[in-house]
Amino acid sequence: MSGWSGGCQCGAVRFHAQSLGRASICHCRMCQKAFGGFYGPYVDANAFEWTRGAPKYFQSSNLIKRGFCGDCGTQLSFESPDHPINIAIGAFDHPQTIVPVLQVGVESILPYVNDLEHLPQRTPEQAERVAEFYAGMVSHQHPDHDTETWPPKA
Repeated sequence: MSGWSGGCQCGAVRFHAQSLGRASICHCRMCQKAFGGFYGPYVDANAFEWTRGAPKYFQSSNLIKRGFCGDCGTQLSFESPDHPINIAIGAFDHPQTIVPVLQVGVESILPYVNDLEHLPQRTPEQAERVAEFYAGMVSHQHPDHDTETWPPKA
């Protein structure tokens, strides 16, 4: 199937879009709160459909409802009656290929966001300790591709 697929962290909700439009980052407080992060990264999705399950919704304003997985809480959509559906970039199977081209809601940008690249990274010793921790981790997250059933039958 050509196009763009993705879904939530647990795999209960999956989606597909035939093509994508403009990708943007929104710094408004509603997006910060919806994602629990510094901003909300979204992309317009065309010829869009939910292919497994369906999101639950929160009406975040009189104009916008936001879709999320009712099982794992993953933020999925930003929906307005006058615009194409916007899907969270990080929910796509290959988010690294979706490059934002615009920032909006900049009146609410957090003052340190533009300086994040200058934060120090872990020392090699710290990175080694963290790698040991992650070596024992078994992910229960849905893989970054469509699956016929999820979770897998044991």
